[in-house]
Amino acid sequence: MIFLLADNVWLDSLLRMAIIGALVPVGVIMLTWVERKVIGRLQQRLGPMRVGPYGLLQGIADTIKLLTKEDVRPASADRLTFELAVFVIVVPVFMAAVALPFTADIFVRNMALGLFYILAVSGLGIVGFVMAGWGSDNKYALLGGVRAGAQLISYEIPLILAAVAVAMLGQSLNLYTLVALQDDTPFIAYQPLAFIIFVIAGLAELYRQPFDIPVAESEVVGGPSVEYSGIRWSMFQMGEFVSLVLISVLASLIFLGGWIWPFNSDNATWLQVLLMAVKTSAFILFFMWMRVSVPRLRIDQLMALCWQILLPFTFLQIIINGLVLVYDWPDWTLSVLSGAAAIAMGYVVYTAARRSGVLYQTSGVAQRVGSVL
Repeated sequence: MIFLLADNVWLDSLLRMAIIGALVPVGVIMLTWVERKVIGRLQQRLGPMRVGPYGLLQGIADTIKLLTKEDVRPASADRLTFELAVFVIVVPVFMAAVALPFTADIFVRNMALGLFYILAVSGLGIVGFVMAGWGSDNKYALLGGVRAGAQLISYEIPLILAAVAVAMLGQSLNLYTLVALQDDTPFIAYQPLAFIIFVIAGLAELYRQPFDIPVAESEVVGGPSVEYSGIRWSMFQMGEFVSLVLISVLASLIFLGGWIWPFNSDNATWLQVLLMAVKTSAFILFFMWMRVSVPRLRIDQLMALCWQILLPFTFLQIIINGLVLVYDWPDWTLSVLSGAAAIAMGYVVYTAARRSGVLYQTSGVAQRVGSVL
């Protein structure tokens, strides 16, 4: 049977996808528990403790509740758009997982244009959020969907360009090739600016603080998913956590050497799994940490950060890479120039945040309060 699967590409791919489809819900349950525990500790709380030892069964209890909860749809909602939006959000996440390797041997398919495919497919979720907001026939959901579309379209550009900068350095879009080139030195050492931009844009793509404007409960009472309940709402949740893992794995592959660095390309499988688990977990915990550590941006601040700061500095990183590659400068110049540009971007963000940006009038006196960022 094993040999038959190995010879049949379709059966082999279906089996691998079935394994991913089975592991994803289990992983989401575990990540939900981990996030609640991490946030609880950061806020000096215990987190889930009632269901099972240390609350380990809380995720299972929540899953049972969501699966058995009544599926409600607004009477005035557009049925086709309302129900199809969930799949438009979730399916691209699974499609991206097809080309994302976790180790040299654990993957679904090794694609020559794997990085291009992942970035292209991951952008399809934008349509789903807009559909969810429009199809719900709810002004809060519509506002959240419009905000989600604007935010995703905006931050998708610096995210992709940061990955393009790495592809320029590695002269390839194959993730295996990019990982192999980091045998001695990870790309984060050569591209610190691209790494910072990728992480910031990744936070925005995941709707996590300070970029959770589309799903802010205090403003849009939950955003595009406000009218969804039960299993449909859980699919939104699943898509969010799977995207969290995908962004973390991708960052580990293209910036931290994946399963190779800091050892060598002949690592045993268990060591490859350990390296990827540690690096991916570090990114996941960082994203969870940000959720409870920084305040929410205003919509004008969010757009200004993307279009006025991140995007120009991303182009600067690409220009730096082009100069180094065309004129064959030594590798250390990449680190120096990209590091200097990262410091310059930090200074620009700091000075922008110090400037007052909102005109507020009280008692007949106009003054500026808040900040630009």
